Amino acid sequence: MRENYTLTRLYVDTTLVNGKSFELPKDQAHYLGTVLRKRKGVGVRIFNGQDGEWRAEITAISKRSATLTVEEQLREPKASPDITLCFAPVRKHRTAFIVEKATELGAKALQPVITQRTQFPKLNLEKMQAQAIEAAEQTERLDIPAIHPVQKLGQILDGWDSSRSLIFADEAGDAAPALKALSDIQGPAAILIGPEGGFTPQERETLRAQNFVTPVSLGPRILRADTAALSLLTLWQVANGDWT
Repeated sequence: MRENYTLTRLYVDTTLVNGKSFELPKDQAHYLGTVLRKRKGVGVRIFNGQDGEWRAEITAISKRSATLTVEEQLREPKASPDITLCFAPVRKHRTAFIVEKATELGAKALQPVITQRTQFPKLNLEKMQAQAIEAAEQTERLDIPAIHPVQKLGQILDGWDSSRSLIFADEAGDAAPALKALSDIQGPAAILIGPEGGFTPQERETLRAQNFVTPVSLGPRILRADTAALSLLTLWQVANGDWT
């Protein structure tokens, strides 16, 4: 089994069962045949986010096409912890960083949030999905985080399932330390990170008025949005996630 972990790993959008053959999309065929120079008979690892991880063999390949045949299951399906990252979009490269690292850290879903101070509200959700898939391929993750459509903060709060705790990174400095507060939270949860410039006083007041919201502090320094997102996800993993 261990030697399989040296094989190229790909996300594929198809059901995986033993003996199934299927063609890869052109971009993945190009990647295998032209970039990696793989040949017929070479093994690869594949996953689809639902059926675990499988070993497959390249049974046909050219510059524009490649066919894989599924051979054996290497790992059973395993879902990530039920934690959603809600974040206000920032500059493109920093949003890409958030998506990549949140995927690595095991976020089950990503929810872009438009706040009053959000400066970069437009997002390419397909590109975000591709970034999440690439991060999952590289980090041995078996599932892909869901990418939810952009919503305004008020819409999210109005439709919130109160059984899911919302952990709010409050820059005011008067909230409980994050790790201590997270240790008291049980069940499904979500993390909310504001934009560059933070939440407005009105938004903070609205958030703190919700019975499902827990404000937390990330210390005496004001963190950038992407740093805050990854710091709080890391602390949540330590307190409640699958790192233990």
